[in-house]
Amino acid sequence: MMMMMMNESMTTEMQKSMDACMECHKMCMETMTNCMSMSQGKQMDMNMMSMMGMMRDCSEMCMMCMNMMMSGSEFMGRTCMLCAEMCDRCAMACEQMSDNSKMMECAAACRKCAEACRSMQMMPA
Repeated sequence: MMMMMMNESMTTEMQKSMDACMECHKMCMETMTNCMSMSQGKQMDMNMMSMMGMMRDCSEMCMMCMNMMMSGSEFMGRTCMLCAEMCDRCAMACEQMSDNSKMMECAAACRKCAEACRSMQMMPA
């Protein structure tokens, strides 16, 4: 197993990515809660169900990605790649509801996280 060599720029880059993951995780959870309260008493349509599933998955992936970075896992690069892909997908889904400001906030957090994760996958492990 190769140990990761930490240098100053890498640590800064990693911290930025971890912050973005944490923010995205939080936004996805908040937006899901928001969706649930909006649809209370109403039958939730399939579109909303799948969007909430996507937010849940995205939020879970962000947490996993953060944990991989913290532990310096050899799978960090691939995890970051998958996280970026899931964040992009979640952002696209949220952007379908452009009249909802919470959805747009969530989309922005997802885009930012995807970008940060993409920069992490370039890091040598």
